[in-house]
Amino acid sequence: MTTTSHRKAAFYRMIWRWHFYAGLFVIPFILMLSLSGALYLFKPQVERWEERAYQQLPTTHEVSPNVQLDAALAAFPHSQFHSYRLPERVGDAAMIHLALADGIAMRDVFVSPQGRVLGSIDPESRIMAFDHRLHGQLLIGQRGSWLVELAASWAIVMVVTGLYLWWPRGRGLAGVLWPRLSKGSGIIWRDLHAVTGFWVAGLALVLLLTGLPWADVWGSAFKSVRAEMGWVKGRQDWTIGGKPPADDNGGGAHAEHDHQAMMRMAAAGMKMAGLADIVAKAKAAHLAFPVLISPPGAAANMAWTVKSDSQNRPQRISITYDMATGNLLSREGFADKHVIDRVIGYGVAWHEGQLFGPINQLIGVLTAAGLVLLSISGFVMWRRRKPAQQLGAPPLPHMPPRMGGVMAIIFGLAALLPLLAASLLLMLLFDLLILPRLPGVARWLGMKRA
Repeated sequence: MTTTSHRKAAFYRMIWRWHFYAGLFVIPFILMLSLSGALYLFKPQVERWEERAYQQLPTTHEVSPNVQLDAALAAFPHSQFHSYRLPERVGDAAMIHLALADGIAMRDVFVSPQGRVLGSIDPESRIMAFDHRLHGQLLIGQRGSWLVELAASWAIVMVVTGLYLWWPRGRGLAGVLWPRLSKGSGIIWRDLHAVTGFWVAGLALVLLLTGLPWADVWGSAFKSVRAEMGWVKGRQDWTIGGKPPADDNGGGAHAEHDHQAMMRMAAAGMKMAGLADIVAKAKAAHLAFPVLISPPGAAANMAWTVKSDSQNRPQRISITYDMATGNLLSREGFADKHVIDRVIGYGVAWHEGQLFGPINQLIGVLTAAGLVLLSISGFVMWRRRKPAQQLGAPPLPHMPPRMGGVMAIIFGLAALLPLLAASLLLMLLFDLLILPRLPGVARWLGMKRA
């Protein structure tokens, strides 16, 4: 074998090692994110099922939204009115979102067309709220968000290195585009892993990249860059690290609404547009469900706000009405946002499976299934090859490979992925300062040549 061939083989083996270590770390996260993400694709269907007891109700003797609001507030004394959700279909209950008297807990209160409180749900106990916290934060808050972001960063490394290992290099299409199922079990598992990886790689990268704006470290850094570059126009409508970003006035998704102040102003004889007036205008606007009506805020926003909170971001529209007269003040649609927000909006809608409706959901499920199959086949391959007393990493090449190209790629990824850069630095320090003092650990990890 020539020196060039040795160099190529050494380079291949080095990429294989990177793929191995990345895969071993991210497999548990990929399984969890794939399953929880697949469930979240069906958020509209799950939430409609969850609210099934409050649907298809009689519509005779309907009362005004004002009466429905009074009934909800009476059921939860000293609560604050946050929003009124228009019924999705005729006969559905209205959902009134309240902040309870303790100032912390929230309730989704369902009121019939006749003004009777039918029940309530703690929004944090909903199936999709739990799934969202699991998917984005592993149910452990900010530290979980960091772990998910770190896993996503290394998953990108896994996909990129996996594509290099998959590259045919003159082989036939069997084992490249479809698995060779007539071969032995070792070849079948290898082909299932490689072929599935090829077909799912592009979709997986899209999911990983479109998830970064929500990540705590990456999303916060990107938010700062946007502000520095002047790429901000209006309020950001996606969360960062599981928390809604504060707007320019310090508000968030649950900024306080002074409903009692509104009542005092009305009692003093000041002209006020009532909830019923705004509900009528909201219905006439024909916005995408869910449509939320928020009352004037305590100080920053003394106007009624009607907005579509559709997961399909391009369908979102926000309208404001004067608090006193109910006259139209503003209307902002997706096209009015900064181009950066629109690009991210399309990505978020795709990530959540709502950009193209059922087709998008089907593609999301197939992507999740492919990632699960990748994880299972990778684990099986590792267990089949793993020596009894070692981790089972691919052996180090005898000839050091030329690393210029791969290092350029790694540094490029590290520059774009802060947690990947931090983990690489920790790995380097571990390799230089700790492993030399632990030869047994180094051999177990496969960091020393036999």
